[in-house]
Amino acid sequence: MSNPNFENKEGQAVPSCTFPARVNDEWVNLTTDELFKGKTVAVFSLPGAFTPTCSSTHLPRYNELANVFKANGVDEIVCMSVNDTFVMNAWAEDQESENVTLIPDGNGEFTEGMGLLVDKADLGFGKRSWRYSMLVKDGVVDKMFIEPDLPGDPFEVSDADTMLDYVAPSAVKPEPVAVLTKPGCPFCAKAKNLLDEKGLAYEEFVMGRDISFTGLKALSGNESWPQVFVGGKLIGGSDDLEAYFS
Repeated sequence: MSNPNFENKEGQAVPSCTFPARVNDEWVNLTTDELFKGKTVAVFSLPGAFTPTCSSTHLPRYNELANVFKANGVDEIVCMSVNDTFVMNAWAEDQESENVTLIPDGNGEFTEGMGLLVDKADLGFGKRSWRYSMLVKDGVVDKMFIEPDLPGDPFEVSDADTMLDYVAPSAVKPEPVAVLTKPGCPFCAKAKNLLDEKGLAYEEFVMGRDISFTGLKALSGNESWPQVFVGGKLIGGSDDLEAYFS
């Protein structure tokens, strides 16, 4: 694999490109002007949709921290990859990515303009993007985090936490919250209302769809619904959650 010497583009305008994309089953042309003009945008680019690091960590963490970015002046988060629009749309459906705009740089034009198009022919990938992130203000690169020029696919500096630490060093990062619920359960509704009141985003796991009664017992050691977890710790049911907040 060839690794060029990557140039930091801070202070330069992003490349001017048009991205053919499928939106609501119709072809549309997205332009870099639409994406960047008059906005502050956090961009992260990666070698390929559905690849392990991109799916397990890179995209989900930007999605998870999106509200914190937005509260600190970032208008949009863009994920860029040298993939066609059908692949990117399928990946968006497969991932937790509702807070991120996925852009198909199918011809690699934008990535080449950034000087970050690399040859991954040894993996059967052809030309792909090197992994990097950047903050773009009104179409001009304010800050870049380019992964080190090492073999493979290093993932050390283009992550969401590094970008957020640059954008807002004192920002409080939310702890992940999970709620195990049962359909028609009034205590579950109470717990979710409490979380909504506190402005906490949470992931809900519903009995019969996402989790079983056995799963509930195995994870929480309890047999009643709901069970709430915050930051990896079991809080308990709705009364326990109320006590936790007070």
